[in-house]
Amino acid sequence: MSSGEFIVGMDIGTSKVRVIVAEVTRDNTQIVGVGSAVSKGTKKGAIIDIDQAVQSIREAIYDAERMVGIEISQVFVGICGNHVSLQSSHGVVAVSGENKEIDQEDIDRVIQAAQVVALPPERTVIEVVPNQFVVDGLQDIQDPYGMVGVRLEVEATIATGTKTIIHNVLRCVEKADLSVAGIILLPLAAGEICLSTDERNMGVVLADVGGGTTSFAIHEQGQLVSTGVLPVGGEYITQDIAYGLRTKTETAEELKRKYGVALVSKADKDITFQVPTIGSNREKTVSQEELAGIIEPRVEEIFQLIRDEVKEAGLSDEPAGGYVLTGGVMSLPHILEVAQSQLGPAVRMVSPRYIGVEDPSFTSGVGMMYYIRRRFLHRFIESSEQGNRRSENRKRKSSTWGKIREFFLREFI
Repeated sequence: MSSGEFIVGMDIGTSKVRVIVAEVTRDNTQIVGVGSAVSKGTKKGAIIDIDQAVQSIREAIYDAERMVGIEISQVFVGICGNHVSLQSSHGVVAVSGENKEIDQEDIDRVIQAAQVVALPPERTVIEVVPNQFVVDGLQDIQDPYGMVGVRLEVEATIATGTKTIIHNVLRCVEKADLSVAGIILLPLAAGEICLSTDERNMGVVLADVGGGTTSFAIHEQGQLVSTGVLPVGGEYITQDIAYGLRTKTETAEELKRKYGVALVSKADKDITFQVPTIGSNREKTVSQEELAGIIEPRVEEIFQLIRDEVKEAGLSDEPAGGYVLTGGVMSLPHILEVAQSQLGPAVRMVSPRYIGVEDPSFTSGVGMMYYIRRRFLHRFIESSEQGNRRSENRKRKSSTWGKIREFFLREFI
């Protein structure tokens, strides 16, 4: 697989729609372009206006196309929200090949077998996450591809979601003249680049503090055991500033980005700025210390809510693997110190590097690219090898996309 395949992921957030383009090879995943647009028509992770959401998607796609110089027609779509639930499942199949060597078709069949569970009519499967494969009784196998055996089993976690919410998201993508290559559980994808194996085994909480919501995922004994979403994020900090200083929301957002710090003790009272007030033609002088006095309580509340949710999920509020934080709000200066004061010392922040830039708001999208490569690497390799045997005027990329898309359409969408 000398030359790569382009894959595209889309994260439709409350504040931004983000598009990530990656080139995937046998050995590497390289982010080659990103695009973003202000998210309209969404609220707390759900679509409330299809036409506005479609427009935001088109703008983000156009932004990414300009950077990469390719036409985007298919995307993987990230899904998260309070409507997502997890349940355990088990699948078993007989290995089909004459030489009993396990291939991708066998893996697909056993995952499909694990998906056969009774669901209420209003719910649908988002993803089947293999926790371990078992080959003829041999357990703890993460990738059975190429192994020899007669019986293949999988212990899996099934992520399900509300049909209406998911179908509305997919409908917006399709109305933006894009086809859906697959749907990915975002908290799971973010963990691909944020969490180590030791953290997953010991017990860890990954929290993505975004614009409109804060999503979290709890991992224990190497498995994803719980996900959830809190209806608080950076927009609430902005609203607090707008009310506290009696100014417009746009002005409050600008002040937060330019002068905001999350810790009052780290703010400089000598740094001042003029703030236009609503209902008056006058501007008032505000110091960075006063601004921090508005920001810090809301940031503390966000971390307190995360801690409460973790305790409610049955995990210690100070998990052995600690807390791993990411998301756009984590760009606020000194926010890590506030997090450590509320969550304990075992807290670290993750900000993925792509195209030479670090931006924690792109963590889920970048993680999606690495997750897709790991889950479907064998399809890329098989498609590449088949493509090498075809004449050069045949497009290998179409074969790869076709196989992955057929797999998702058959099993999940």
